[in-house]
Amino acid sequence: RSSYSCCYFVLPCCFFDFHGKYSRRQSKKTQYREYLDFVAQVGFACGFHVEEDCLRIPSTKRVSFIGKSRTYPPAEHAVIDKQITQFINSRRTCAVTTCDRRVGFKHEDHCDSLCEEVGSEPPEDETETACTIWMPGFQPREKVEQIRNCASLPRDFVDEVVLNVANLLLNSAPQKSCSDIQGGSTNTWNQGESLSLREVAEHLNKETLKKLKSEYGGLQTLLKNNHQVFEVLNGRVHIRDWRKEKPPSKTKPEVKRRLSAEAFKTRLCWFFIHHPDGCSLPSEACPYAHGTEELR
Repeated sequence: RSSYSCCYFVLPCCFFDFHGKYSRRQSKKTQYREYLDFVAQVGFACGFHVEEDCLRIPSTKRVSFIGKSRTYPPAEHAVIDKQITQFINSRRTCAVTTCDRRVGFKHEDHCDSLCEEVGSEPPEDETETACTIWMPGFQPREKVEQIRNCASLPRDFVDEVVLNVANLLLNSAPQKSCSDIQGGSTNTWNQGESLSLREVAEHLNKETLKKLKSEYGGLQTLLKNNHQVFEVLNGRVHIRDWRKEKPPSKTKPEVKRRLSAEAFKTRLCWFFIHHPDGCSLPSEACPYAHGTEELR
């Protein structure tokens, strides 16, 4: 609907209509096939020659639709646009009533003015006025989608949170120790306590929590991203003990195992630098570098 020269490609996945979940109407078809027919119907209603294709992708939902050409000449664009408006309005459900109440206008009055506007000359900048002409309450997605998986947070901020949470777990009482018997000698290594995400959050300052809440997943995502230090299981945070991690597959040749272990040392070992007992693994067994001289 952006312009007469517009083409489109769509790979239908989740079953949604214009205003909410798609409601099934034909029990003789599968839900997927019925939804595909609906998506194709949208293309036909918008005046496209709709082509169907099956993609070579590892997915159960791989049927796509392509609209490359129109079924009408450019002179009839205003008439077809009016038909599109009627098609959209015909698919409105009770969800629209809630939407109309939220944006604060009368649905009947808007529909009358909408039809009048559609028949007029198209605006100079159609993308600017699309939300006011095409559909009430419509908010297009931002051109640049913000990354909110904690990956864009400043490194200094992340390091500070990691250190604070690790110290909280290590200093929690009663302090736990894990014995590792090697060659007759006993080495103790502090594993710290396990705390719930809520308990950890209660010990962080308000500014830190406010910054984390702006990210999808928040504190849990940040801790899972730092899997070298933490293990989050069933809503509880643990300090990771690398001695308990599964060793490399024994089916690999010894040379390949050695090379992969060397190539893996691209980051410094957090425990070697920050843990009061150092790293629980010797340098040759740790997948992280014990000092800058080991970095690959």
